[in-house]
Amino acid sequence: MEDIALGSLYITLLVLILLSGFFSSSETGLMAINKYRLRHLANKGHRGARLAQRLLRTPDRLIGLILLGNNLVNILAASIATVIGIRLFGVNGVWIASLALTVVILIFSEVAPKTIAAVHPERIAFPASYVLFILLKILYPVVWLVNGLANLVLKPFRVQTNVELMEHLNREELRTLVKEGGKRIPDDHQRMLVNILDLEQATVEDVMIPRQDIVGINLDDDWEDILLQLTQTYYTRMPVYRDTIDQVEGLLHIRTVIAKLAHGALTFDELKRSVRRPYFIPEGTALTQQLLEFQRRERRMGLVVDEYGDIQGLVTLDDILEEIVGEYTAESRAKSRDIRKLDDGNYLVDGAVSIRTLNRNMEWDLPEDEASTLNGLLLEELGEIPYGKASLRIGSHIMTILEIRGNVIAKVLIKPERAPG
Repeated sequence: MEDIALGSLYITLLVLILLSGFFSSSETGLMAINKYRLRHLANKGHRGARLAQRLLRTPDRLIGLILLGNNLVNILAASIATVIGIRLFGVNGVWIASLALTVVILIFSEVAPKTIAAVHPERIAFPASYVLFILLKILYPVVWLVNGLANLVLKPFRVQTNVELMEHLNREELRTLVKEGGKRIPDDHQRMLVNILDLEQATVEDVMIPRQDIVGINLDDDWEDILLQLTQTYYTRMPVYRDTIDQVEGLLHIRTVIAKLAHGALTFDELKRSVRRPYFIPEGTALTQQLLEFQRRERRMGLVVDEYGDIQGLVTLDDILEEIVGEYTAESRAKSRDIRKLDDGNYLVDGAVSIRTLNRNMEWDLPEDEASTLNGLLLEELGEIPYGKASLRIGSHIMTILEIRGNVIAKVLIKPERAPG
């Protein structure tokens, strides 16, 4: 190299340093790129994204190629820097060149390029994929040999090198992914997406109207009372039964009788003919499954039954949809009045309100595994039906029983935990 001019050595050294920065930034950019956005862009036909996706499917080959190129240019750069150092400083030029080149490579070939690639991975990864893809074709035999030897070293540790580009996310990770969408996803959309993910964890018991609160038409009542009930109800669908809900005849959509009801021409026999066969839902059915069942059967209401066939409650399609989008019907708004905030910051709550509703609407964390309603939770905690007023603490909330009707806790005063300061 003594015959090569210093100017040529400087230019060669500069090119090698730039190549080292290219390989370093390429590695960081490809590894830091968002895999979900990468798939999205690849599916839309982005060529750079498709090449990056192909390279990342075999990370051992990609890393082998990058390290092969990086080490090659770094070794060549060190050799040339040594020659330049000896020419300029004699024997002392060896360690001077080593120190200087270490600083230069650290700043201009490692830290700076990798920082840029980590902050803007797509800007680095996509253009680099074109170059790396061609280099992989040219240097494939060498890369294959290096990877083969490396895989022999990894074999005792059972390391898999052919990995899935897209990792499978569990429900909690998906929740985090949705919430991390930040400003890109409107708050209402975030809430609905999270609610959809939570739907799998809930069952029909979590949203059903309890048996004792079911409002229906008793065919054994006087006809005038039935007509009055039909004209005054705000429900669009109601169960029809005789004497008790256990003797259910079917389900009635008010729309089927509203015309004749408005003209005073509805008869008892026509009402019975309008009743549709009852639809029963086994308790424990997941809301996601029931939503699909409602769609498949073209139903909007069903009666929840236990293993013995006894009716436990009533659930509608609206109840499930409100778990996703929130309250939007007159029936749901009527139920929301069961939670009333007082002037002192405490809450007056109906005992029939579900624990799930309280947790969702108030952002509380009451236990849902012990009971489905506030009444059930309090009875479970107390172990008996209280006589008169009683207070207890559940989590960070102080609950005072204000009213008991029969064997059911009707009204509860809830004092939530106050924020410090």
